[in-house]
Amino acid sequence: MKYLVVLVGGGAGSLARFVAGSAIASIFGSRFPVGTMVINTTGCFLIGLIMTTLTERWQPHPNWRLALVVGFLGGYTTFSSFEWETFAAVRGGALWIGLANVLGSVALGYAAVWAGAALARR
Repeated sequence: MKYLVVLVGGGAGSLARFVAGSAIASIFGSRFPVGTMVINTTGCFLIGLIMTTLTERWQPHPNWRLALVVGFLGGYTTFSSFEWETFAAVRGGALWIGLANVLGSVALGYAAVWAGAALARR
């Protein structure tokens, strides 16, 4: 059942990303990645809202977290997971871990994109 919950949530999140990204690109064009920025920012807002609600305000069935966070937001953007983990580290007093996560993820992510593109060009 857990796999199905993640699958349905992920499909909905991926569809939401495609629809939102397409709509934003049709309004603003595609020179600057406004759509990606909006999707990443709204995903970060949603993970903050959902995770705080699910862990501090309500105690719903665990499938809600799987459907909304792992599934929907995982399909919508993984950037929100990265930001939540950074927020949780800093909130927990591990400022250096949060900083290392930001710097490392951005630098390694860029290097990985570069390496993947270089490999594909061979």
